[in-house]
Amino acid sequence: MLRRRDRGSLPGAKLPNRCPIKGFYPMKRLIPLSLALTLLLVACGSDAEETTTTSTTTPVVATTITTTSTSITTTTTRDPGPTSPVTGLESANPDLLDRRVVAIKIDNHPDARPQSGLETAAAVYELPVEASLTRFIALFHDQDGQYVGPNRSGRPTDPTLVAPIGATFVISGAQPWVQGVLNKYDVSWFGEIRGPSFRVSTRRAPHNLYVNTELVRAEADRREFDDVPPPDMFTWGEFPADAEEATEILFDWSSSTKVTWTWNGSGYERSTGGTTQDWISQDGETQEPIEMDTLIVLYARQYTASGSTGSAVPALETVGTGLAQVFAGGRVVEGTWTRASADELFVLTTEDGSILEVPPGRPWINIFPDNRTVTW
Repeated sequence: MLRRRDRGSLPGAKLPNRCPIKGFYPMKRLIPLSLALTLLLVACGSDAEETTTTSTTTPVVATTITTTSTSITTTTTRDPGPTSPVTGLESANPDLLDRRVVAIKIDNHPDARPQSGLETAAAVYELPVEASLTRFIALFHDQDGQYVGPNRSGRPTDPTLVAPIGATFVISGAQPWVQGVLNKYDVSWFGEIRGPSFRVSTRRAPHNLYVNTELVRAEADRREFDDVPPPDMFTWGEFPADAEEATEILFDWSSSTKVTWTWNGSGYERSTGGTTQDWISQDGETQEPIEMDTLIVLYARQYTASGSTGSAVPALETVGTGLAQVFAGGRVVEGTWTRASADELFVLTTEDGSILEVPPGRPWINIFPDNRTVTW
């Protein structure tokens, strides 16, 4: 279905008037006659085994408990492992959850493609910069990347995205006034330094700077940056059963940047300008399409930001409220994003004010100009 966002019918900014935690509603339990008789026999039989059942969450493992009179099939459960606050998925490296996020600014100029490290990032932000282009911020939490880039410079919207999760932010540099914005939001950051950052000879500057996130963590420790795990970035949950189908989504970032994400049955594959956009391994032997589990779109007002010296650059207003869209599993749910300050996380709500839950998965988060369109 091809659909254009109707800005004349945006959902209103409806903040939940209570803590967004689902209530518990007890359900009536009907006991089958056969089970009632069995329980009576068990209670009366002197040789019956004593049984205990535990009720938690899935996955479910079936067990059989035998009594003197009959057999009763019950269920016990195995607790899921710890989940990532960045993806909502069970972590493959649970011992690494109790540490900081590392955020790397990634170039998206045509000469910077294919990029590296996006395939291992837990989440990615995309937002517009000058020359009708976009750039990415790749987030690493319970994983690392030894070859992430190309790394580029910071912009004034960046700290409003990395500050709420306490990330250590790595950029190639920034104008002095942009550095002031980073410091205003108390972001732990640094630019190109030997060790965490390195340049390669196979590409031309400025598209040849790469980052090793393991060495970033060591440098952050040396500088005594806070090493605190992030909060849950979204409320993780399930889509409603009647969510609208959306299998091909076109992002009209600018007159020269058109991005399409296509649902392939297991994830969304990215193409830019009609050509598949790939990631590439450090040795150059592996090159595959960029693919993510979930797409989140947060519409924001775009404006021009500048300091007392240096050049002006595009920026986005990420405090307040705006239209939100979440694409997952080939479907879409629309709602509203809200936050009162750049130190807070985005809160997503549906039209009736309830929390918009995001299905667990690696999210690609688009901070999208509200004067442009997304169609599907």
